[in-house]
Amino acid sequence: MKHSATPPSRRGQGPARRIGRSLALVLPVVMVLSGTLAVTRVNWSGNPSDSVLTASDVSTAHRTADGTAKAPQDVLRDQLLTELQEKDPGTALTHLQAAVNGRPSLAEHCTSIARALGRAAVRIYGPSRAQSYARPVCDTSFASGVLAAHS
Repeated sequence: MKHSATPPSRRGQGPARRIGRSLALVLPVVMVLSGTLAVTRVNWSGNPSDSVLTASDVSTAHRTADGTAKAPQDVLRDQLLTELQEKDPGTALTHLQAAVNGRPSLAEHCTSIARALGRAAVRIYGPSRAQSYARPVCDTSFASGVLAAHS
């Protein structure tokens, strides 16, 4: 029997090494591309009409007919209801989630706003089509608003 000090060399390095090398090449490319795509979503122009609803949009002082300032959640609700009519409930729900993420103090009002959006969606789109826009924003408040308006 012949013994050698060096183990016999394997021609193939095995699947684990091949997968590791592939990931080492692909992962940095994926990370760079995802970072680039994230940066392109930022509104660098400074023109708020091209951007999604931000927390600063909600904090601007809006006045009622009697001259008193409206609460931020009321301003947000009005903006989202207008957006629901002009575009669709999905866009309004996306902007609701973005506003709550950007300004956590609005989180306590998220449920009531989502329910109001659900009720408005039923009036505009009907119960079946309105329900198709439901998503887990503020739990399932939009869907419960649709159900309440449909019943």
